[in-house]
Amino acid sequence: MEGASSGPAVDTGQNQSASEQSLADYQQAQEHVHRSSQESDSQPQELLQVLQQLNAHKSATPPGAQNGSPVKEEPARIDVPSEPPSEWHALRSQLRDKPHDPEGWNKLVKLAEDSGDLDRIKETYEALLEMYPNSAAAQIAYLEHFLVPGYFPFAEELFKRFLRTSPAVELWKFYLTYVRRINLDASTRDIVRKAYEYALNHVGQDKDSSDIWTDYIQFLRSGETSSTWEEQQKMDALRKVYHRAVQIPLENVEQLWQELESFETGLNRITAKKFMNDLSPSYMQARTVLRQLQRHLGPLLPPPPPSSSSRPTLYLPALPTFNAAERALVGAWKNYLRWEEGNPLEIEEKDKNILITRVQSVYRKAVIRMRFFGEIWYMAYMWMTSVGKTEEAINLLKAGIEANPSSFLLNFAYAESLELNQQYAEVHTVFEKFIDALRVDLEQLETKIAASATPVPPPESSQQSEPVASFVTLSTEEKPPKSKELAEKRTEYGLAWTIYMRFARRAEGLKASRALFARARRDRWTPWEVYESAALAEYHLTKDAGIATRIFEKGLEVFADEVDLISHYLGFLLSVNDENNARALFERVISTFSPDRARPLWERWARHEYQYGDLAAAQKLEKRMAEVYPSDPPIKRFAQRHTYHHTDAIASRDLGVAMARQANGTGSTSSSNTSLHRSETKNSVFETPSAPASQPPHPPVSSHKRASSPEHKRRDESYGPPSYKRPRPSSPPGRDRDRWDGPGHGRRRYGSPSWDRDRERDPPPPRRNKEIDDEKPIVLPSVISQFIGQLPTPASFDGPVFRTDDLMQVFRNAVIPSVTGRVRSPPPPPRGGGRPPPDYGPYQGPGGGGRRRY
Repeated sequence: MEGASSGPAVDTGQNQSASEQSLADYQQAQEHVHRSSQESDSQPQELLQVLQQLNAHKSATPPGAQNGSPVKEEPARIDVPSEPPSEWHALRSQLRDKPHDPEGWNKLVKLAEDSGDLDRIKETYEALLEMYPNSAAAQIAYLEHFLVPGYFPFAEELFKRFLRTSPAVELWKFYLTYVRRINLDASTRDIVRKAYEYALNHVGQDKDSSDIWTDYIQFLRSGETSSTWEEQQKMDALRKVYHRAVQIPLENVEQLWQELESFETGLNRITAKKFMNDLSPSYMQARTVLRQLQRHLGPLLPPPPPSSSSRPTLYLPALPTFNAAERALVGAWKNYLRWEEGNPLEIEEKDKNILITRVQSVYRKAVIRMRFFGEIWYMAYMWMTSVGKTEEAINLLKAGIEANPSSFLLNFAYAESLELNQQYAEVHTVFEKFIDALRVDLEQLETKIAASATPVPPPESSQQSEPVASFVTLSTEEKPPKSKELAEKRTEYGLAWTIYMRFARRAEGLKASRALFARARRDRWTPWEVYESAALAEYHLTKDAGIATRIFEKGLEVFADEVDLISHYLGFLLSVNDENNARALFERVISTFSPDRARPLWERWARHEYQYGDLAAAQKLEKRMAEVYPSDPPIKRFAQRHTYHHTDAIASRDLGVAMARQANGTGSTSSSNTSLHRSETKNSVFETPSAPASQPPHPPVSSHKRASSPEHKRRDESYGPPSYKRPRPSSPPGRDRDRWDGPGHGRRRYGSPSWDRDRERDPPPPRRNKEIDDEKPIVLPSVISQFIGQLPTPASFDGPVFRTDDLMQVFRNAVIPSVTGRVRSPPPPPRGGGRPPPDYGPYQGPGGGGRRRY
């Protein structure tokens, strides 16, 4: 026991005393057991108690003490509270989860710079530039921390990374300042000259590069020469730079033109006149384009928001909400890009590379500022492809997908470009990543909806037995929640699967498409449209209606509550002339829906019976529909039974709908306007049998007349405007009383020639007292009073109702050319031919807006 007591004391004194006491008790217990074993067996109860005490001491004693080895006491565990993460770490973790936060990134940069830790600054800017590449302000701020001796190699590596694809003039100016700072000797002047040429080849066409041109000219002027030949070389270099600069719409192009004129005149007046005459058309065109360019760029590049600290705020684009302002901004960018593609400088074909460089730089600016608008990326891709820069066009699509992983436009365009090059493995990768991104969006939306919804306890049956998940049928817990927004996104998700299956069928055959459909069936987010597309593909490719029917049935197992799927399934069976299965399907599902939801199915089956069934079956079906929809008038079913291609002659001829419309001034007798779904049928003489007796039926359209009333005020009170019309604001006093001043004054439009002539001939009426005018009754001429009395009531109007706000918006956005000023002609096409600019008008969906490029 001495070995145990002489062990290293690593614990407190109190713990050591307790250990020694425990060992002493253990020794005493052993001696007690030894003595007890020598006594008689008449004390078993005492022995049992001692053994229990011994076992308790053994469990409390360290194992090493039993063997006589030294015991190393464990130090007392003290719970030290962990240090909370700093504000920078907390914000950095937050931005990893939600990176689209410009304000958060600006705050993170400020925290990193205030700390003074270069490693933290580097990590911050690298993460920011990964999220917002080519952000010039962030790149310059990042570089400023490493433009100190000892860090120049790292700064030069950053310059190489940033300048390769940057169209920002401010970054190139920052680079030239650095080059001139480290190359001060006369022997390194050629390095500085090459840096200027390198910069001007990239951003020299930008209107904001005027400072670079001016600095380059001053740099060439400051060069020392030691011979006439060197002086001549210097003058030639200056002349070339001047001649290039004055043909570009720079901010200081007029100043450069004046400097060039002084420069050439100082050398030789005769050659100066020739040079200036040759350059004058290009200079005048550049000056004109500069004014147009300023108007285009004004709303496109607003200044960044003011900063609350000395550090300027970094402009970082936010996720779009597609509000009116953002849609207007997109339209302004599209107009500007189309204008640049139209070659406003009239660059000749031999200098086509200059035009390509200019437009390429513009598109690079556009995708930086409009990073999260896929339409701008697609425009850049299409233009790059049209000028033969295929590799750069593909790289643009890749960068656009990195910024917009859920963009249908960019992912489909990229997949098609790879498919045309027969890179099928890459196409699979694109679709897999795209579907994964869409699935993440759906799961996030589901979480958001579940968090905002009131929790509903599950039914008792679902608590007693676990749901059985099969290959096709989804359990109640697995089905996504009902939500309009979620349903729309699920439909879009199904579109991605459908396009993916199309590609597989085109590239690898029908077997590959079937394999993808099998995967889609196991996906809980797959909508019913995928089943329909797979069924129709099987039927049209294999001519086997049985396979298509089985796919529809599998879809019906999952989406038994989708009326649209059943309607499409029913239409398919009727189209392949499988009337027996169609009738069985109709009878099987029609009772599972409420009358409101089941109406499309009733209408679809009724159209088939009317066209291809017998009269007895049609009347039997109408009797069933009358029981389901007792409010439908009988004439509606009868007229629909005698309708073909929406031509409803009963409504237009027998019920007088066409004549009533002509009398109302619409003059429209088209089939779409004569359908008995409108109120003419419901308000006809054939009233609904189940209509309440408290509501008297409306008289026919032709009887909507009332007695003449000479008082206009009384007419307004008796037949006021319907409740859905907003009251028009009152006209200015002195003008609204001129309308009915005599039978010779017809209703004249403001601003018309007759209105102007009458206004010049007749002086304006004197100002009247409004209170007296309101008390006086308004007396109309007898002819007008009789005409007003023959007009139908306002309640009989069921034509189109135009919203005043929409009409005013159309007039406000209309482009009306001036008749007094000079009409500006469209930009001429580029010299020597070339591709005309594409149409980048607003895309209005399938069949909308006429012929579009995309």
